[in-house]
Amino acid sequence: MKRVHLFEFEDLNWFPVFLRNYGTDFLQFISNKTKLYQPVLPLLEKTLVQSKTNQIIDLGSGGGGGLFWLNKELKKSIPHLKITLTDYFPNLTAYKLIRSKEPNFDFVSSPVDAKNVPKHLIGLRTQLLSFHHFKPTDAQQILQNAIDSNNSIAVLEAQERSFKSFFTLLFIFIPVLLMTPFIKPFSFKRLFFTYIIPIVPFFVTWDGLVSSLRTYSVAEMNKLVKSTNNHENFNWEIGKIRSFPTPIMYLIGAKK
Repeated sequence: MKRVHLFEFEDLNWFPVFLRNYGTDFLQFISNKTKLYQPVLPLLEKTLVQSKTNQIIDLGSGGGGGLFWLNKELKKSIPHLKITLTDYFPNLTAYKLIRSKEPNFDFVSSPVDAKNVPKHLIGLRTQLLSFHHFKPTDAQQILQNAIDSNNSIAVLEAQERSFKSFFTLLFIFIPVLLMTPFIKPFSFKRLFFTYIIPIVPFFVTWDGLVSSLRTYSVAEMNKLVKSTNNHENFNWEIGKIRSFPTPIMYLIGAKK
C-alpha cells in the first residue's frame, strides 16, 4: 500500500482538548492492559544499556502510551530507571495520574516539539505510536535532532501499512465501547461522548485507520536513516516483529 498522509483529529489544533485526551487515555489503557510492547522489551533494555543511560525521554506521549507497563518490566533490570513524558499536546491529567502511581515518572507540562527537543532533556528518546504523525521531512528532522544531540532513539509502531492491519483497526471502536467504563480517571462526560454522542469511538477509529495508512515501512525507515547526516555514529536496528493483533514496527538508533 502506498503511504497516504491524511489528517488525524488528534493532530488538529482546533480539536477539543478533552476529546483528544479521551483518545490518548484509551490508547494508554489498551497498550498497558494488553502488554502491547512486550515483544520489544529486550530491544529497549539492550538500547538503554548500550546508551549507558537510565533515562527515557518519551516524545509524543499522548496519555503515557504503553510506558506504564514497560516501566515495571524495565525496572527489573534497570532499577533506577527514570521516564519523562512529553508531547506537543500534553495530557497533563494522565501524566499526573501516572506519576502518582509511579514516582520515577516525570513530565514536561509545556509543548515539546519532537523535531527540536530541548537540550536539557537527555536520555533514550522513545516514540510509541507517534512517529507516523510526521511527514517524511519532519520524520527525518526527528532522527537528525537525536543524532545531533547524541541521544539514542527508539521508534515503535503497533501497526503497519497493510490491508490486514487496516482491517483490524476498522473494528477498534469495539474495544473503545467495551473498555471506556474502566478508564481512569472515571468521567461521566467521557461516557456521554462515547455512548450518547459517540464522538470518541468515531474519531479513534478514523485516527486508527489513518495511522495504518501513515505508518512507515521498514524500507522507508531505512531510507529516512540514510538521509540523515552522521548516521554512521549510531548503531541502527530496523525491522518488524510479528505480534497479535498487529505487528510491531521498530526503528532503533543507539549511539556508539
